[in-house]
Amino acid sequence: MRGDLWQKASAFAARAHEGSHRKDGATPYFSHVARVTITLAALMGVDDEECLAAALLHDTIEDTTTDFDDLAEHFGESIARDVAALSKDSRLPEPEREVAYDAQLERASWRAHAIKLADVYDNLSDTLAAGEGGKKVRKRVEIARRALAIARASEGRAEVARGIALVEGLIREAGSPDRA
Repeated sequence: MRGDLWQKASAFAARAHEGSHRKDGATPYFSHVARVTITLAALMGVDDEECLAAALLHDTIEDTTTDFDDLAEHFGESIARDVAALSKDSRLPEPEREVAYDAQLERASWRAHAIKLADVYDNLSDTLAAGEGGKKVRKRVEIARRALAIARASEGRAEVARGIALVEGLIREAGSPDRA
């Protein structure tokens, strides 16, 4: 990845998420987008600079004041489209929002599919590492299964196939008897 693109995306995301924390109230939110990007590069073998930049930015439209036009201006239409595909429309009621989100993700690029796999991998890993179980783990597993079903359209890409295998392994771990 070109240093200038990932540095620019990293700095933009860090500023956009400044002051935001994960649901635990202590972990800076930026750590999530950084871990998603590291998962893509280190575990899934992604070296596509646009994919890695979009991963750093993947929650900016959904969770900050950043909009599509901001991303298109700073990073180009392709990255902005991938981030938009990974963004839920909070104006919709939850059941409708989830259906619309899955539909837009199905139409998205392999990059968005790979980022979503890394995102669910990070979220489920985080939930398991926190020792949480029950309903929260079941919800994370259901989200991961939806992401797997969508990502299978891009399974011909080695990076996505590796992501599918990672998420499937984590789902098995989440369902193991010693996690109950």
